[in-house]
Amino acid sequence: MSPIDIARALLDSAELKRQIALEQVDAIGRAGDAIVAAFRQGNKLLLFGNGGSAADAQHLAAEFVGRYVAERAPLPAIALTTDSSALTAIGNDYGFEQVFVRQIRALGRRGDVAIAISTSGRSRNVILGIEAAREAGLATIALTGGDGSSLAPIVDVAIVVPSTTTARIQECHIAIGHVLCEYVDGELTEKDGGPNNPLPGSRTP
Repeated sequence: MSPIDIARALLDSAELKRQIALEQVDAIGRAGDAIVAAFRQGNKLLLFGNGGSAADAQHLAAEFVGRYVAERAPLPAIALTTDSSALTAIGNDYGFEQVFVRQIRALGRRGDVAIAISTSGRSRNVILGIEAAREAGLATIALTGGDGSSLAPIVDVAIVVPSTTTARIQECHIAIGHVLCEYVDGELTEKDGGPNNPLPGSRTP
């Protein structure tokens, strides 16, 4: 890989983020509002995806449960990709397409938020997971790519990275995820009485 190729890869990633800054700000803001509303009401996030998107789900859940930047009460977020016993049991007994459906039906409650991450927007288990979330009364958000494929039309808020290159989409997804973390931190620390103020329905650590 030549220095020109390296520079091109970095510039391509930067250009996509510039496009998102111009085109997706409203969608990101609506996603942030939905997450903030859920936390204020004592509800939780359920995040899921496959492969690199599973890693993003886990990464973002950790930012909410631990902290992003601001000191605040821990926020309830669960990545549906971390319980190897549940994943393998569901996959073995019901098929891989059901690995998120069963968990959402078990853990999701009306008022929660489901965040689906899929670079293609075509992952069958992710689409079925969103359908289960909608049936259960959860708000739904998708981080996806390309034209959003089958996933974007069935969620409340779709944030679509305008690329078909998996690596570039993933780079943008984690950047968007971090912006959402920053958005939530800002809303909860500035408008809820300070960084250590517990949210409605939460327990003081």
